[in-house]
Amino acid sequence: MTAPIALTIAGSDSSGGAGIQADLKTFAALGVYGASVITALTAQNTEGVSGIHQVPADFVTAQIDAVFSDLDVGAVKIGMVAQPSVIDAIVAGLKRWSPQHVVLDPVMVATSGDRLLAAEAVESLRTKLIPLASVITPNLPEAAALLDEPVAAGEAAVESQGRRLLAMGCKAVLIKGGHGEGADCVDYLIGTSGTIALAAPRIATKNTHGTGCSLSSAIAAELAKGGGMETAVRNAKAWVSAAIAAADRFSVGRGHGPIHHFHKFY
Repeated sequence: MTAPIALTIAGSDSSGGAGIQADLKTFAALGVYGASVITALTAQNTEGVSGIHQVPADFVTAQIDAVFSDLDVGAVKIGMVAQPSVIDAIVAGLKRWSPQHVVLDPVMVATSGDRLLAAEAVESLRTKLIPLASVITPNLPEAAALLDEPVAAGEAAVESQGRRLLAMGCKAVLIKGGHGEGADCVDYLIGTSGTIALAAPRIATKNTHGTGCSLSSAIAAELAKGGGMETAVRNAKAWVSAAIAAADRFSVGRGHGPIHHFHKFY
């Protein structure tokens, strides 16, 4: 049996709720084989990040080449890339291996509020990595930070920011509305052909650790299975919404617990 393969390039979360661990759980839940390139080790739990150990750029390169030289990777998800040298290594690897789909989640701050992206790496993210992405998936604060602007309020402002992010060179932008207000959580998929608003009921739970990681991984999984961008985003959002709705079925940690990646199974 052959299975679609997706690769996550991201940081490790020792508590298992976000990062590499969330990505691999997402791939598995959606029927995709997952490979991984670890960019950083974090000491963290549901209450916060207590330490970050960076993986050297040359070893990130070694992991990328080991995976691509052997596995037929259908899509790549990129998460935590904290340092400019690591971004350079990833950019070189993507250009060397030319994967068809690249989903970039510009992770800047953890759910706990801890900063995960060094300030000096933001410009590298903007100018080097974003232009290689099939889609980027910032939340409202991340979109604003990438543009050095206030957080957008209202659909017109969100779409305007999305257009300016699109001008950085990526093929599509998904601005996530989880940090917004109102009864519905509305995400906006902005591409060259227009904007699509994707709404789902806002779920009252503190257990949202890893939501962004899991959504971008779900999009990558759907793209690896052969879906188009709009279909992949719609399917991924539906799956993540269900995972958030099921998050309170179990208790993990004392802070922001994880979503329930395997809600379809138990």
